[in-house]
Amino acid sequence: MVLQNCRARTGRLTVVAAAVALSAALASGASFAAGTPPSADPPVPTPAAPAWTAPAVTASAAPPALQTPAVTPAPTVPSRPGLPPSVPSVTGLPQPPPPTPSVTGPTTPAPGEERPAFGVFLDSGAPGVTGMTSLSSWLGGAELRVGHSYLPGDRWSNIEGAPGFLHEWASWRMAKSDRMFVLNVPMLERNEEGVPDAEVRWLLRQGAAGQFDHHFRALAERLVALNVPDTILVLGWEMNGTTYTHRCGPDPEAWKKYWNRIVTAMRSVPGQRFRFDFTPSRGRDAIPWTQCFPGDDTVDIIGMDAYDQPRGVSFDEQVNEPYGLQAHVDFAKSHNKPISYPEWGLFRNGDNDEYMRRMLAWIDAHKPLYNTLTDYCPHGVWQCPANPGSSRVYRSVLSGRTSWPAVLPAPTTLPVPLSSTVCSPLRLGDWIESWFVRKVCRRFDGWSRIR
Repeated sequence: MVLQNCRARTGRLTVVAAAVALSAALASGASFAAGTPPSADPPVPTPAAPAWTAPAVTASAAPPALQTPAVTPAPTVPSRPGLPPSVPSVTGLPQPPPPTPSVTGPTTPAPGEERPAFGVFLDSGAPGVTGMTSLSSWLGGAELRVGHSYLPGDRWSNIEGAPGFLHEWASWRMAKSDRMFVLNVPMLERNEEGVPDAEVRWLLRQGAAGQFDHHFRALAERLVALNVPDTILVLGWEMNGTTYTHRCGPDPEAWKKYWNRIVTAMRSVPGQRFRFDFTPSRGRDAIPWTQCFPGDDTVDIIGMDAYDQPRGVSFDEQVNEPYGLQAHVDFAKSHNKPISYPEWGLFRNGDNDEYMRRMLAWIDAHKPLYNTLTDYCPHGVWQCPANPGSSRVYRSVLSGRTSWPAVLPAPTTLPVPLSSTVCSPLRLGDWIESWFVRKVCRRFDGWSRIR
């Protein structure tokens, strides 16, 4: 969504007149209520209130618009594969002021004392923040305590956290002390451009030698300045596959050294309290993910991205396969680390309420620190009307919840109409689909994408 910051000439005259009146009032000794801002047109609200209006942010008055720094053009290529270009709502407007940095930042419970938290991934930009309000209503007021976004991996300036990209997420995080902000961070630029193995190997070795440390220090400094020093960073996710430039396979030893350099660089920034989540995709993929594990000192959480695939594979097979769900739980336990599921959802087996029920039961049994369902087609249950059975299961289990449930009720309620921002899978046949790394689908608004 693009907002226009227009002022008619009459509007300017009104502002001048107001300024004169204000000066006169001050000269006469008039007083104003504390916290009342000067008259100005606010940004156009979306149906769900933008997160940067949360009380924790609005406690500080915004500076006049003329003092707001220039805005770097927002990225148009989201880091999550297959998502349509997402233009943040701040494009074309002065940015809402970044939260005032504090010494301590938001309160975070001690590790091991947090309630298991759940959320969804809806969009990397501002719609991902505002959409959570509507999704919470659809779930009967369930508390979505996890906000999840991805830094674009097209160029280093975006991996550093482009100005304006993270403001609304930071405001959402600070609105409640027990919320979690989860941010996927690419380890290399051109992260989805099919960079060949030989170049990936060279880049990983450059990173292991410290050539890119400054980019990650810049990101750490930006997150601390935004008052979210406790962000959970899913660094170099799905490294055991072939999709991303930050993959591990071409040189596992260099990859591990590079991960350790990044973590060391980000932890060197004063005020940080980051946690780093090592998250492979489920199964062996291109390389066993255990060969990429960089060590206990630089990993705080051991995650797994777990989708319902390949075609025809049962949930029991997903649990028991080499490097599958059970291996993930066992590996984390052996390293005394909490687990997470930053990405999970439907995929190759279509609308599969049995998978949805079993995965929710698995999460309930093993109590990850957090989990976030990927909610767009073909994976999701709210933005994807192609999955009504799974939608009923998800909604019935989580409706009204404030933390992860201990009991999984049977589905009883049909979902309300879903968002129109959806993507319907294209049926191309197994032979053609085998040429794509991700599922091809068609959005109702005209965008094509591959997941």
